[in-house]
Amino acid sequence: MSTSIARATLRFTGLCMLVGCAAPQPRTSSYKPSEPPQGIVLVADGAGGAHEASLALAAAVKKAGLPLTVTSFNWTHGVGRGIADMTDVEHAREEAEQLAGMIRRYRARDPNVPIYLVGYSAGAHVALEATRWLEPKSIERMILLAPAVASDYDVRPALAVSRDGIDAFISERDRLYLRLGTDLVGTADGQRGAAAAGRVGFDAPTVGASDPLARQLRQHPWNPSVAWTGNDGSHGGSLSGPYVRAYLLPLLDTSTKRN
Repeated sequence: MSTSIARATLRFTGLCMLVGCAAPQPRTSSYKPSEPPQGIVLVADGAGGAHEASLALAAAVKKAGLPLTVTSFNWTHGVGRGIADMTDVEHAREEAEQLAGMIRRYRARDPNVPIYLVGYSAGAHVALEATRWLEPKSIERMILLAPAVASDYDVRPALAVSRDGIDAFISERDRLYLRLGTDLVGTADGQRGAAAAGRVGFDAPTVGASDPLARQLRQHPWNPSVAWTGNDGSHGGSLSGPYVRAYLLPLLDTSTKRN
């Protein structure tokens, strides 16, 4: 291995280890409103044992006073084990099955409360895989933030499960994690040499232009016009407070109930 590659590997490993800075948290709600919730937001956070996405969403939901419960699904190997989370595909799939079971229990408990599934970075893989164990239209909507899966990942099962489809937030500027990082360790779904969907978007052929599900996949590339929110297009840019409030909360629509 060349000196430059070795340095890059060490740098990326260090970044993955710094993702979390607290002890692993249990699968408990990050935020629960005082009134009965009108929606449940389940969040599969990124690799490394931190709860960046769930905490950002919980803070935004609380500040906006929305009647939503935000729950972090702790699927990782633990704090500082980002490399293991990115490379242990079988572990992610086993955890995805557990997440699907959690969704089924929520659905059985109250079939009229909408369920929103959010996946951030490597957690997007867990969220997507969970849909393989769910019935069609089991959840209201899926939101993917900087998904660390390959661009050719087949999203059709997830689209069938999501009543309102998938919103994927991507950025070509996400080069450190979703270019250098995935070049070194592969994407979270186990592909080497593949472009990450969080950087280039999901390939249209995985859905097909004639497939009625195609219009249910909405991709939101980073644009300089959103820089005012603090989202600079980096890997965690979509987690900035103003961006979450302006662009993600409107997708968690609690104004209507499930039919």
